[in-house]
Amino acid sequence: TTNRNQKFTYNSVQTLLTNKRYIGENHFKDIVMPDSIPAIVDKDLFEEVQLKIKKNSRAPARHKAEDDYLLTTKLFCGMCGAMMFGECGTGRNKVVHHYYKCATAKRFKTCKKKTVRKEWLEDLVIAETMKLIQDDAVIDAIVAEVMELQDQENTTLPLLEKQMREVENGIENMLNAIQAGVLTNSTKSRLEKLEVQQKELEVRIAEEKIARPRLSENQVRFWLTRFRKIDPNVKSHRETLINTFVNAVYLYDEKVLITFNYKDGTKTITFDEIAAKDAPEGNGSDLGCFAPPKNLNV
Repeated sequence: TTNRNQKFTYNSVQTLLTNKRYIGENHFKDIVMPDSIPAIVDKDLFEEVQLKIKKNSRAPARHKAEDDYLLTTKLFCGMCGAMMFGECGTGRNKVVHHYYKCATAKRFKTCKKKTVRKEWLEDLVIAETMKLIQDDAVIDAIVAEVMELQDQENTTLPLLEKQMREVENGIENMLNAIQAGVLTNSTKSRLEKLEVQQKELEVRIAEEKIARPRLSENQVRFWLTRFRKIDPNVKSHRETLINTFVNAVYLYDEKVLITFNYKDGTKTITFDEIAAKDAPEGNGSDLGCFAPPKNLNV
């Protein structure tokens, strides 16, 4: 117990580890009196402990990392359309389980959507996303959409490039006329104006490209194919996959519908298909484990 005959708590230990009286330092208001009382802890050891405490305080809590729900804001109930959020509960064997639950079912009890295990659903979405990016046809479709989107977003550059082509054609016509012997003050003046306009357009096009760099097809394809080497077991990699490719997930009691971030990028997986796939391997599935434990805490 403590000197007040109370049970030790985490705060009690924190107080012990940071109490400078143990290194002989006494405090009175803003006055610091070093070596005013006998030290019982080595100062170097005390400083090492303070550095450790400071480092640990900056590190994220381990249990929080385990409780991250990767499909938050992307997962919706297929029955009522409400967003599904993460929650955890302790089973009879004191093991903590993590689930996704329909918000309407939780708050208003008006939706009968069953809960689904977090790990199972996230693994399913990650697996389907990895399948997606292994498909060359899908990569081609995404590249085409990115190139089209770049043209839609930047309307200034195509206009400047069109003006540049017109000016270059005008200059070429003037030079052809001069070579044919047609050299007058008007043709010379026109040529000079076109050349000045050409230089101005070159500057404006360069500035526009710097302000809004355009990716080539090869650059986009290279960036996308790099995801094929990603490790789906690493949490940060899983987050990147979902944030980059997954638009929304709609969860029903008999199927999962995944919409990806490209045109026609929708995939429906029935639970019967998943069960049939897992059964030959003798793994079974989590389909029969949707019911939550008794005590659920958000």
